[in-house]
Amino acid sequence: MLPLHCRISRTGFVRLTSMAERETLRLLRVKDVPAAYLLSAQTGWNQTEEDWLTLLDLAPRSCFAIEIDGQLTATTTLLCYGQKLAWIGMVLTKSEFQRRGLATKLFQHTLKVADEMGIESVKLDATEQGQPLYQKLGFRGEQAIERWSRPGTGSAQFPAAKPTVPLGWETDLHNFGADRLPLLKRLAQRNSPQVRAQSYLFTRPGRTSAYLGPCVSNNPEDARGLISDYLTNNPGSWSWDLFPGNHKAVEIARELGFTPQRRLLRMSRGKELVGNWAAIYAIAGFELG
Repeated sequence: MLPLHCRISRTGFVRLTSMAERETLRLLRVKDVPAAYLLSAQTGWNQTEEDWLTLLDLAPRSCFAIEIDGQLTATTTLLCYGQKLAWIGMVLTKSEFQRRGLATKLFQHTLKVADEMGIESVKLDATEQGQPLYQKLGFRGEQAIERWSRPGTGSAQFPAAKPTVPLGWETDLHNFGADRLPLLKRLAQRNSPQVRAQSYLFTRPGRTSAYLGPCVSNNPEDARGLISDYLTNNPGSWSWDLFPGNHKAVEIARELGFTPQRRLLRMSRGKELVGNWAAIYAIAGFELG
């Protein structure tokens, strides 16, 4: 048998742990994607393996993992939009390894990397459970963000990929507040966006439902037309993350049969970065911003 040692928990219970246990904090790698996908799926999240690959493709040096005895146990990703903004996502810990401080350790390491890179502002979308930790680490609340969904049958159809710069990029830069052209190009390589004037709408497959977003438009009617036209021809199950403060987006979602399912809090750390959220009808994802 492996030698054991005792730890007295705050509740007074003794926990036996193996002295041979080996913990390693390292970069997340492409070969980790199947295990990372299982981790997010077991948590009930909608990301696919392709979503994990997108993160690793865009941020190969700032996605991190904790491995224990060769087993992927925790993840955190940091997607940088230049030095102006970085986005933290995929903060996950395998259920049997929770309450051991792994998420905190990995999160603090990620923040240290962001600081070393000179990132001006770091943001994330926090669950109610995670908000106290993030507040202790210097994050402040900005605004609510919600996951809306619509049930349906059948599979959504997605437009063929076109590796081109999406129209409306300058509009996105102004409204999002940072340059995320590499992300938009990567999404376009997966599924070409719908475009109307300077407005655009991306869609992509999800683990349990198709995902709508990002969608950016300075014209509410263009946004309404893009979203309603696309969803009318794709009646399957959909997820849509939006700001409840964007009343036009909420109005469109309700008209199309969506209802709110989860509420998170957008939080930030560092320099204040203000975008034009009234023009953002759907975000790119909780892990992307």
